[in-house]
Amino acid sequence: MNRNGKHPGKTPHRRKAHRGDTTKNSRGYRVTGSWNERPDRPAVKPTQDRKARDRMARDMAEQGAYVIVEEHVAYGMWRTLYEVDGPALLAERTAAEEAEADRLARDRAAVEHQAAELEAARRRRDRLALEASTYARALMSAPAIVRPENRQRARHITGAQR
Repeated sequence: MNRNGKHPGKTPHRRKAHRGDTTKNSRGYRVTGSWNERPDRPAVKPTQDRKARDRMARDMAEQGAYVIVEEHVAYGMWRTLYEVDGPALLAERTAAEEAEADRLARDRAAVEHQAAELEAARRRRDRLALEASTYARALMSAPAIVRPENRQRARHITGAQR
């Protein structure tokens, strides 16, 4: 008996739980990597996770493989999403690292050259300061009498006296 006062003789309607979507999951991906060292044995890794797909493709490319990433279309048919040329990426990375090492070596050599120039300029300043102090002591002394006629030796010669 129903507790509902409006329809006491009727049983209440119960909804059936739906089973959900029963179609086969066609969102599959396939990552194929082939190496130049072993072209007859490519690595094929299927997955349904797109992040795992991208991670596998990146890892294979870093190992020097030519990678083809495909998406499952229907019943054994695959569509190529993208390709990654691993050997070319490794060559670019190696060239960039060598260029960076060359740039660092040039910068280091320039810094060493600049430090050597500064040291040479410091030594030159010290030498000139020593010479100036020596000449200042000589110029502060009384002029020496050289000739018996009591003429003094000139400390400098101007253009009119030549």
